[in-house]
Amino acid sequence: MRHQRFAASWIALNLFILAGLISGSSAHAQADAIWPTKQWQTSTPEEQGMDSTALAKLVEFGTSRSFDSLLIARHGKIVLDAYYAPYAADVPHAMNSATKAVIGTLTAIAHRDGLLDSFDHRLLDFFGDRRLIEVDDRKNAITVQNLLDMTSGIDWTEPLNGRPDSAIEMRRSPNWIKFILDRPMSNAPGDGFNYNSGNSQLLSAIVTRLTGMDARDYAKEKLFAPLGISTANWLRDPQLLAIGGFGLAMLPRDMAKIGYLYLRKGAWEGKRLLPPAWIDRVSHATVDMKLSGEPDLRYSNAFWALPNRNVYMAVGYHCQLIMVFPEADIVAVTTARDFCPFSKLTGFISGAVKSETALPPDPAGADLLATAIRNISVDKSMEAGPARPR
Repeated sequence: MRHQRFAASWIALNLFILAGLISGSSAHAQADAIWPTKQWQTSTPEEQGMDSTALAKLVEFGTSRSFDSLLIARHGKIVLDAYYAPYAADVPHAMNSATKAVIGTLTAIAHRDGLLDSFDHRLLDFFGDRRLIEVDDRKNAITVQNLLDMTSGIDWTEPLNGRPDSAIEMRRSPNWIKFILDRPMSNAPGDGFNYNSGNSQLLSAIVTRLTGMDARDYAKEKLFAPLGISTANWLRDPQLLAIGGFGLAMLPRDMAKIGYLYLRKGAWEGKRLLPPAWIDRVSHATVDMKLSGEPDLRYSNAFWALPNRNVYMAVGYHCQLIMVFPEADIVAVTTARDFCPFSKLTGFISGAVKSETALPPDPAGADLLATAIRNISVDKSMEAGPARPR
């Protein structure tokens, strides 16, 4: 019996030491991380284990999808930063529905701050001062998590491949929150995914009620300032609430900082900005989006995911993307004026990774990449006029 106790103690001691080593290794990795708060560092692709020739092909692919910009950072350094004429690096770009991921992130920060007690908190508790119609047991059961996962059950027509009738009606309404809350229910919360920009608008209102600040101001203080983001233009609804489902415009390099925060598991310069459980749920999204064109897509906490390709992303209409590749240690950003196939795009990016360590210099590949960037940077027609936000 004494031998058994000794063995058990020995195992426990070794597990404790191993846990300490793992924790120390993780802390060391965070301490060694590069933080682009003031500005991004740059590198050749080969120095970060990526292939310049493959990235040149990706730049060329962007011309077929009306890209405005394409940025890739690996190991905390930008290896590709391309702008398609007449678009320019210093022009904020409309993120469209990628805004949803930012309002979701602010919801997570409110939870970290202790202002939101639980993601399972009931939606209607935040709107007890309102007279609502169409209230039933199903509407009473909606939670913040349902809003984040697009599983609220609110009757809403905004298909990802069709006309967004409900979103159009909301924008025409004099009071967007009332319009959303007064919608009937189509099914019970949690029963299935249904894309709904109204869910994100409700989250914006909840953030405002929890913090006493407009979501734009809360973002400036709690998210944008720590990340060194100074340029962010955010539209408001008729009640002057920050629009939760769209309406945010940022520079691609600043969009990449949002992705880098997630890549670094919610930490930034030694400070915890997002709860670890939040990052874990995003990176292991399970809500089936039921899209025939991309059947592997999943959703969670306002992020889309392709689990089979180890990538999750903030997604906006016409390929406004902030993509996070945790295993490859990559953040990628695209802004565009056309749709793009997610699987093909992620394949291009993942395929450019050739090593976890530096590759030998590749002058020929570097020339190909430089030529590709130069070709897309020159406005050949001059018909598009000066660069301006889209």
